[in-house]
Parts: sequence; C-alpha cells; structure tokens
Amino acid sequence: MTDNPGWAPPGSPEPPREDGRPQGGASAPGGVPGPSAPQDARPADAGPQDTAPPAQDAPGQGAAPGWGTPPPGPHPGAPYPGGPYPPPPPFAGGWAVPLAPKPGVIPLRPLGVGEILDGAVSTARRYWRTVLGISLTLAVLSSASSVLIQWGTRSDTLSPAADAAGTAVDYLVLLLAGQVATALLTVVVGRGILGRPVSLREAWADVRPRLLPLLGLVLLLLVMVVAVGGVLLAPGIAAAASHADPAVLGVGLGLGLLAATACIVWLWIRFSLAAPALMLEKQGVFASLSRSARLVRGSWWRIFGITLLGLVVSWVISTMILLPFTVVGLFAGGIDAVLNPQADSGPPLLTLVMLGIGSAVATTLTLPFTSGINVLLYVDQRIRREALDIELARAAGLPGFGEAPAAAGA
Repeated sequence: MTDNPGWAPPGSPEPPREDGRPQGGASAPGGVPGPSAPQDARPADAGPQDTAPPAQDAPGQGAAPGWGTPPPGPHPGAPYPGGPYPPPPPFAGGWAVPLAPKPGVIPLRPLGVGEILDGAVSTARRYWRTVLGISLTLAVLSSASSVLIQWGTRSDTLSPAADAAGTAVDYLVLLLAGQVATALLTVVVGRGILGRPVSLREAWADVRPRLLPLLGLVLLLLVMVVAVGGVLLAPGIAAAASHADPAVLGVGLGLGLLAATACIVWLWIRFSLAAPALMLEKQGVFASLSRSARLVRGSWWRIFGITLLGLVVSWVISTMILLPFTVVGLFAGGIDAVLNPQADSGPPLLTLVMLGIGSAVATTLTLPFTSGINVLLYVDQRIRREALDIELARAAGLPGFGEAPAAAGA
C-alpha cells in the first residue's frame, strides 16, 4: 500500500520505506544522509488525482457544466475523472472534519435533512426578489382563475357534467401554474448553489425552451396515475355497479384504494427527480423519468421522508395563513350563506375572494420551499452517487478544482 502524503497532517513523522530507510532523503541512522528517490520530490499537497487530465464536455451537450450526465464508469470508491481534489487545509490540531466549500446556499458535500431544508429557505431569502416575483405572479394568476371557475360553477342549474368539467379545469390550471413556477424556481436554486444571482428574465430565458417537454412530462405522469388508479379500483367499481353485497363491496373498494394509494405514492417518489433532471440536464421526457428512477434507487425511503417532511411543514404554514382569511371570509360573506350554500346557490363571492387571497399568499410563501427541497434532493443524490460536488466546485470557480470549461456561460 503506497503512502499518500497529501492527506497526512503536517509535522507528523513519515513512515519508513520497506528497506528501513527514512523518507525524503532524511539522515539514516549513524548520521549518513540517505539517498532521495525521485518520488520524494513530490510536493506535500500532491494527491493521487493531481495528474488526472481535466474532463471535457461531451460534444453537442447543451447542459451547463456541472449538470450534465456524468461520464461512464463507477464513481463511488474510484478516483473521479473530473479533476484534482483540493489540497487539505492546514492542520490545526485535533481530528475535526474539514469544512466543505460553500460557494452558494449549500455546502458541496452530501447533505443532511436540516441542510436541505435550510438550503431551500436560504435560496428564498437570498434571491427574494426573483423568487417572490415568480411565486407571487403565478399564485395570483392561479388563485384568480380558481375563484372565477368556482364562481361560474356555483349555480344549482348547472349539470353535474359541467360542474365536474369546471373542477377539472380548475385543477389543471393549478397544476400547470405550479409546474411553471417550479421550473422557474429550479433554475434559481441551480444558480444559487453556485452562488450566482439570477433575474426573472434570465430564469424565463432558461425555462422557455423546456416548457413543452415539461408539459409532456406532467401529462405523462398524470396518465400513469390515472391508469394505475383505474386498474386497481376497477374490481371495487365493478362490484358497486353489480349491486354486490355491502361487505364484499367495502372490502373490494378498501383494498383497491389502499393498493392504488401505495402504487401512486411509490411512482410519485420514484419519478420525483424527473423535473429537475429535465430542466438542469436538458434531458428528454423519457430520459428524465429513467434518470429519476436511477437516482432514487436505493434511497426511496430517505427521499420519501424528506419530501413528506417538507409537505407537512408547508401544510402547517398554509393552514396558519389561510385560517384568518377564512374567518374574515365567513363574516364578510355572511355565516348563514356560507354554512348553508344551498339557499344562496353556493358561497358568496366575497368569501371566495378572501379564500383566493389567502391561497395566493400561502402559495407564494410555500412554493419556493417545496420546490427548493425537490431540487436539493436531486443535487444531493448526484453528489452521493456521481461526485457532482467536484463539478459544481469547478463550475463555481473555486481554487484547487481546476478551471471550468470555456462554454460554461454566466
């Protein structure tokens, strides 16, 4: 086993060679200077990766440096071909772990749960103008559309089909607005990791060419969810249509609902990193789904737990924000009219407006948080599996990591 002087603490005695002579031309026993081998002339901070050539971008790849698909070959446990590792910091005594570089909102190393949550909040605080402009604009548009659709479908004279169509349009508008906002915030978080500011115009310029693939990804995921739910709930629906025994009907619907929920949650987490891969790596729809499946493999429960924690925190914040708007809407629209909507063909318009305002405020504050968690989970998985921290440090221009390629861009 060869020695690695680059990671030995300064001032510590070097191990002797196999023939008993000391390292580095030090005096041998008896005061006679020992001969120096050629490898002893290496600097103390040289590591085994110092002679690796810098990685080159793959031809025709449009992704920015640091976000592209990693080069082939095993990454964990093998020297990373992206360039030299940084020299260790000066030894200050003790055995403390050296701090990782932090050019932006997160340190460039595998992240803990607290660091992922803190990184999402730090991105919203550091780039609050851009983040607020994105989330507020799309939250207001989606909330206004929801209020108008609910107001238009509140009449008792509408058929059930028209009511269902209005509800479906409402959910579709909310989904599309949320995905566009998430895509824009993905660009902001990606720049924030490198410590680079980004304006709303720059974020839109990066997102606009990817909107159609993003829409295709969302629709494909919706089709998958509907297909899985329909197949697993089909026996229970068939039993209900044939007027089966209530016990059999309850068991069929219950088991089908549990199986459908489990499968949908499994698919949701398995493909939860597809949108960041599509936006940051410029992948296609099916390539993004495959990329997400590979990154999630072996870490499903961890990603599920962190995602669920972020959703719970967002739900608590949204509830606290919506509660006063709901109370004001109840009193402003008349409690009797709200609690007994049949007498007035639905809730009053003033109540719907207050609820829409509360929803817009809650979405403005929570959407950057949940989107940031999703992007940072993607980055964390790539750091753990592909040593992405080396490429990000090079793209951020940190010393000791080599130079970023000339086509890096701003």
